[in-house]
Formats: sequence, C-alpha cells, structure tokens
Amino acid sequence: MANGAVVERESGGGSAALFREEELREMSGVKSGEEFVEVTCGCTSHRYGDAVGRLRVFLNGDLEIACECTPGCQEDKLTPAAFEKHSGRETARKWKNNVWIMVNGEKVPLAKTVLLKYYNQASKNANGSHKSSGKVCHRDEFIRCTKCNKERRFRLRSKEECREHHDALLDVNWDCSDHPYDRITCDNDEERASRRLYRGCSRSPTCKGCTSCVCFGCEICRFTDCSCQTCRDFTSNARAQV
Repeated sequence: MANGAVVERESGGGSAALFREEELREMSGVKSGEEFVEVTCGCTSHRYGDAVGRLRVFLNGDLEIACECTPGCQEDKLTPAAFEKHSGRETARKWKNNVWIMVNGEKVPLAKTVLLKYYNQASKNANGSHKSSGKVCHRDEFIRCTKCNKERRFRLRSKEECREHHDALLDVNWDCSDHPYDRITCDNDEERASRRLYRGCSRSPTCKGCTSCVCFGCEICRFTDCSCQTCRDFTSNARAQV
C-alpha cells in the first residue's frame, strides 16, 4: 500500500474509507481491493504450530480467510470460526481471540484490532432489527449424531453459532465429536426429554416452532460465502431487493 494512502472503497457518489492509514500501518501484508481490505492472519495450535492465512474484511461486515497453512491447501473463503477449526486449535470456539494479526511483529488477537469494526456493526444492526419486532429470531435446534443417534443441542444466539449449526446440517456424517461448543462424545448421555422441550423462545419456553421464534432467513443465519442452495437463494433475493 502506497505511503499516505487511505484504504478506500467506492460507494455511490464518493469513496468511503474502510480504515485510516494509521490504523493499519503496523499490520503485516496489508492489501486493498475494490471492496475489501486484506491482511496476514493466523491461528496457533500447540500441536501443529501456526496456520497462516489471508483475512479479507468487507464493508458489509463479512470476513473471509484464505488458508495458506501448506502450499497445497485449497481452503478458501473460510469464516474465522472455520479457519480456527481447520488450524487444529485445541481451545476452539473463541476465534475473535484465537485468530491473530501480525502487528509490529507481534501476534495480536483479532478482537484487539480495528478489523472487526464492520463485523460488529453488522451484528449489532441485525440484532437490533430482531429486537424491534419483539421476536426471538432463532431458537435452539438439535442435530442427531450419525453414530449414536443421540440429539445434540445447538444454541443460535450469534452469527458464529448459527454458522456452526448451518455447517453441521450440511455434514451428512456429523457426529458428537464435531460439536463446536460442547466437548462431548457418543458416550455422553443425551439431554433429558423434559429438558429438550425448552428451546429458547421468550414467548413459550416449550415452543415447538411458531413464526415468532423460527427464522426463515436473515443476515445472522444466511451466509454470502456459502454455496448451499438456501444461502444462495437468500443472497439472490437480498440483492434483488436492494
């Protein structure tokens, strides 16, 4: 990036700066595209060492990582949570702290940089829109293990949790060991039936699926970097309405 330049994106009648130069000056590998800023990132596993990648930050809040852990790695457009898992990080599920950026030669957690500014704004706006309608957008959901046939709970309170549930639904071989938030195996007992009735709906704790708590698609549970038909349809419809 040229000295004195401001990382910008063309927007409507003018150019809107994503970040000021001084905010990115000490970061490694800074590059700018028409709609994103890219920096070097990584995630450290005590067993496998550092997995390095390229993080792209978009104005709409999207985050994408192209993994460069090995010369032949084909993983591209990963979410930070997926990159964290791909790296083999032992204490996963905290990607904001576990994914790091090189700043002045030091590994700095992503959460301590300015790079989450647009991601946090997008999440805040999405959450605010649900609250204003007085509805709980996403209740807890369950996925059945393909090995032991036990149901495991997924809590959908954030975009990261929705992505984990979404990806698990697409995995035809999903089993208990893949659960992103609870360290469980097939030997762990299934939740009691009486407990499974509680699904996180504020209007009815035992809700079985009313339109007040079941979301049919929003920016929290649909993903522009996912190629499944559900996400593609949502993205196409959202663009058509702009």
